[in-house]
Amino acid sequence: MAAGAGAQSSGEMGWDRPSRRRLPRYRVQAPLDVTVLRSGIPDTVPGRSVNLCERGIAAMLAGELSPGEAVGVEIRLSSAAAPLRTRALVRHQHKLHCGMEFVGLSVAQQMAIRQWATDTNAKREETTKKTVRSSSGVGAGSASEAGAATGGPGPPTRMRHRGWALWVLVAAVLVAICWWRWNRGWEELESGLPMSEAATGQPRVQVPTEVMEKLLVHRVDPDYPEAARSAKLHGVIVLDIVVGRDGSVVEMRPLSGPEVLARAAMETVRWWRFEPYRVNGEPGVVETTVAVEFKP
Repeated sequence: MAAGAGAQSSGEMGWDRPSRRRLPRYRVQAPLDVTVLRSGIPDTVPGRSVNLCERGIAAMLAGELSPGEAVGVEIRLSSAAAPLRTRALVRHQHKLHCGMEFVGLSVAQQMAIRQWATDTNAKREETTKKTVRSSSGVGAGSASEAGAATGGPGPPTRMRHRGWALWVLVAAVLVAICWWRWNRGWEELESGLPMSEAATGQPRVQVPTEVMEKLLVHRVDPDYPEAARSAKLHGVIVLDIVVGRDGSVVEMRPLSGPEVLARAAMETVRWWRFEPYRVNGEPGVVETTVAVEFKP
């Protein structure tokens, strides 16, 4: 697979697109659990989220993870709704600050994140309005009482309007400051994200399929898509993949088969892990092909 094809594949998968910062991010402080397989044994690390978007999540965890690790994430956005469960890749880890990129987030889950953010923002705005109204009412009532006690008129309408405008201005300044700090935090987090090995232009070695099969240490069986089952689609999907120095699959593209099966095959293979292929005694970035079979 040529370097240009690899870059195109990476863009199609959405792993290294610069549009990451264009997605709306929501400040979320919700409990979550991160599950990672270590030596074949699931290990759960608790934590809480900091920021959330449809592409990934930033969180504070009670343990250390390694960039490139595949994990399961369970987020409890609210006590009434069911937890949001998905898979993710660890992209950044520093002093218990962890940045994870979602893998295979469904349309329903994306809509759940957007709906939750919309409801939360509506509640915050309603709370802010009630606070402003309460504060304005107290000020107006005190001024009216003072006027009645002295026998003079209440506060002019112009003064009430000025007080309302001042509250709006203060609220706008606070929102702007919070947004700036929030966005800056994301920029600092994303500036530390390591680029994938395939994107750094590291040399690749073509390795036969049968050789890499012997180095496969963790294999995940594919899920047969319902759309493919109803359409009676089956067969073998061949993928051209790039395996990084740590044995994880960093790039892939289908070489054959229907699109619905190819997507399912890629969702499966991205969880595979290999022993690092060594070149002159050092782990290398290699390119090979794998086959995933779908039976009805």
